[in-house]
Amino acid sequence: MTANAASPSTGSPGTAGSAGTAGSNASPTRDAGGRPWTLVAGASLAFLQGAALAGWGVYQIVEGLVSRTHTGVGLTEFGGVIVLLMGLLPLLAGRALLRLRRWGRSPAVLIDTLCLAVTYFGWQTGGAMKAIGVLVGLVGVAGIVLLLHPRSTRALWPEA
Repeated sequence: MTANAASPSTGSPGTAGSAGTAGSNASPTRDAGGRPWTLVAGASLAFLQGAALAGWGVYQIVEGLVSRTHTGVGLTEFGGVIVLLMGLLPLLAGRALLRLRRWGRSPAVLIDTLCLAVTYFGWQTGGAMKAIGVLVGLVGVAGIVLLLHPRSTRALWPEA
């Protein structure tokens, strides 16, 4: 297992595309860019989380602008901008992870960890929020496991 995992990481990421067609160097655990499936799946979850957060932020902004009740003028819109900006973080982190940039893992794991807090408060609320909270928690745990997996770590730090 270590021979398969170590041999593709010795080449540069730009040369991995030719190894995928060679047959002898092809590995089912890596894609054409030389990235392990754990890293690709973790980056995909980061994209999913970023899209969900950004979508929720846009919804809050639009809701605040078209709503007839103006309890706190500008507070809903400001909250929407904050959530929208927070959604950009996992989107950029997922992009960085697919480019094998080390810095992308920390913000992605941070967002995954925040999913666990959402799970706790969803569970406390009860009702349908309990099920949504559990789903968000499972996504968060899956992201943490995928991004901290030894294959992902080896892809981001090949010299270690």
